[in-house]
Amino acid sequence: MFDLTQRQEQIIEIVRKHGPITGEKIADLLYVTRAALRPDLAILTISGYLEAKPRVGYTYKSEGFHNAIRRILNKYRVGDVKSLPVVIPETSSIYDGIVTLFTEDAGTIYVVDKDNYLAGVVSRKDFLKTALGQTDLFKVPVSVIMTRMPNVITCTPDDKVVEAARKIVTHEIDSLPVVKAKVDDRGNEKLEVVGRITKTNIARLFLDLAYKDAKEV
Repeated sequence: MFDLTQRQEQIIEIVRKHGPITGEKIADLLYVTRAALRPDLAILTISGYLEAKPRVGYTYKSEGFHNAIRRILNKYRVGDVKSLPVVIPETSSIYDGIVTLFTEDAGTIYVVDKDNYLAGVVSRKDFLKTALGQTDLFKVPVSVIMTRMPNVITCTPDDKVVEAARKIVTHEIDSLPVVKAKVDDRGNEKLEVVGRITKTNIARLFLDLAYKDAKEV
């Protein structure tokens, strides 16, 4: 591998931002002649940084690679990578919730109502703040400290993994409950917890893809 000159790095940046772009336009942006750029464009094309297309211009070659990665990731749905949820009834004590949290090695616990529909979530941070206070952990139910519906961020088995990952990053949480919409006996729409998707699930998918046959890319 060779070191790029300052002008070659400028050319790559221009093509990355404006491609496809002709050699004439690149020369105009750099205030040089087309002839002066010809050796640099040849080197960048031969070395694989750029792709030259007749009557189209130059494009940044890694664009195709990024599109291939996006295409592969978009094939995967949350249902393909979800794991079993960690669930407790809303009547459980905070102490029972803490025991479940550490027994299951979970970052978040999903709380369900008497009909087993999602009622809220409790995070490790919620338990920690409560434990440091004056709350009676054996008597107070987890429903007192949980984040309640409809303020819980969820996803469905049919959602793309990429979209679930975006929610996790945007909301700075460690997992999402995977839910299916149901209608209860009173005709109200409820959410049944059918799984969870965590940062670990997503990292494992990327690891599996990294070791997959490169033919897909």
